[in-house]
Amino acid sequence: MLFNIVSFVVSCVLILAYYLYLGRQSRRAPGSRVHALNAKIRARWVYRVMSSGKMDILAIQTIRNSLMAANFMATTAVLLIIGILNLSDKIGTWTQESQFSLLTNNVSAELWYLKIALLVLDYAVAFYCFSISIRFFNHVGYMINLGCDIQIEETIFKQTCAYLNRAGSSYMYGTRAFFFSLPVIMWFFGPIFLIPATVALIAGLAVLDKVQKCDLSEADRAFITGQSGEWL
Repeated sequence: MLFNIVSFVVSCVLILAYYLYLGRQSRRAPGSRVHALNAKIRARWVYRVMSSGKMDILAIQTIRNSLMAANFMATTAVLLIIGILNLSDKIGTWTQESQFSLLTNNVSAELWYLKIALLVLDYAVAFYCFSISIRFFNHVGYMINLGCDIQIEETIFKQTCAYLNRAGSSYMYGTRAFFFSLPVIMWFFGPIFLIPATVALIAGLAVLDKVQKCDLSEADRAFITGQSGEWL
């Protein structure tokens, strides 16, 4: 029991330390984190769509694809919650009888239910985040095709950017909730697997959160930037 508690606390501390480090790096070098870059790309996309007036179909298709992805993930989260609740009485038995039974040390029923509750809570958070993402994508779908003059309707442009970024952030939080379920699942096989799974998850997140460098030749850079010298 004590080993389980220590492993869980260490896992939480590792994840908290990673996000504290990520926040510090984002403040020191905002361009080095992919979240800030994605926010700028979304704002740039909204500007191009609303100012050109010729990308209506492309904008609707893009929003529709995002809605379908968020809807699929929200549905998956609900199905996982239902499956876990239906199999909650059997999960402990299956794990105890597995090849890792020597490492579980006959964990009490209360601890098994705590693990199941954490797993259900994790997927519930994912469902909530994906639902919020769907809500904001719907708002953007109505606002993106207003075709307003950016100089006159600056408020609408900024609000559209804010809604799209909130939709993207909510989708990202829902995906992270799915990622965080992996250490909890490994915890069912014993506390010895929780910390390595957490370290592996943090290593994967570190790769995803970092902006990958792209070395361009002068010809490629000239093609992308165009004659004006600004990024398209």
